Amino acid sequence: MNLSLHRPAGRRLTGLPAAALLCTLVACSAADRAAGPAVPTPAPTGRQAELCRALHGQLPASVGGLKRRATEPVSDFTAAWGDDPSITLRCGVPRPAMFNDPATDAAVIDGVQWAPERLGDGGIRLTTPLRPVYIEVTLPKEVVGDGGDMSALIDLAAAVKRTVPSQDPDDARS
Repeated sequence: MNLSLHRPAGRRLTGLPAAALLCTLVACSAADRAAGPAVPTPAPTGRQAELCRALHGQLPASVGGLKRRATEPVSDFTAAWGDDPSITLRCGVPRPAMFNDPATDAAVIDGVQWAPERLGDGGIRLTTPLRPVYIEVTLPKEVVGDGGDMSALIDLAAAVKRTVPSQDPDDARS
């Protein structure tokens, strides 16, 4: 946070007013640090919004050993785990362009398909195909490491399977 204080010439802030101002500035700084990660909020509607809200209510308290925390802004369509950088989830995102390519691969992790995209910073963004709403999870490089470890998704699988049905015909046969 960048603050600058201007005072009229010849006036000084002293005593109680100065102490109150200092306390206010310190409280603002502490609040800024306590805010969760900034996560762009998708805008699903109708049935997709209902599914995202159901998923939000079932998300685990920890993912990959990291504790859940609030996002900024607070939303039923986003979630985060861990400190900066955080694992983030967004539900109700638009259809990813990578799904236009028939060669797009998906990894199945604990019964949930995830299509991965390597990010420029070394992290991985994964999106669920074949579900009535797209769920996107971003795993930062600090979580996936150089080997692309996506095991944190195991912790999300049960909530996804329970709340957002698969539209994959192969899932109906198993």
